[in-house]
Amino acid sequence: MNEMTPLLAGRWSPRGFDRTHVVGSGQIECMLQAARWAPSAMNRQPWAFVVGRRGDRVHERLEGLARGLSDWALGASALVLAAYRTEGDEPDYALHDLGGAVAHMSVQAEAMGLHVRQFAGYDHEGARTAFGIDPPWTPVVMLAVGIPGPGTSPAGRERKPIGELTPWQ
Repeated sequence: MNEMTPLLAGRWSPRGFDRTHVVGSGQIECMLQAARWAPSAMNRQPWAFVVGRRGDRVHERLEGLARGLSDWALGASALVLAAYRTEGDEPDYALHDLGGAVAHMSVQAEAMGLHVRQFAGYDHEGARTAFGIDPPWTPVVMLAVGIPGPGTSPAGRERKPIGELTPWQ
């Protein structure tokens, strides 16, 4: 019987991060490399990121965008804003491709002993203004990166039964 890799089976998204943990610049670079190698329609690679590590100015600006909307993320070692670029073609798969790049980043983080939680509760228009993200670029999600804080665990983590993933068959 085939078994899913433990790397994916054990992945979870903490809702609190260790405020003392420091994520290394090499770890962030490795996550970006993972995104870089994600597949995309026609190899457009329509993704870009704004990355801030705790203590730097970019992290402070990203925290400001999440404050009051996703306060649990403020303890993360790094915050990453993910955006995609449309080409104006129909159909446009850029949003799907960004999701793949973010998934690659998340799995790479897990392989390095880090955890990622994606969230959309941040000031999207403020992100556009703060970082000069103009169309055809669209900011979509932020990622909180780090290690789980005290008292956080994957307890209660549930997924739909596999039969619900194929409802039209």
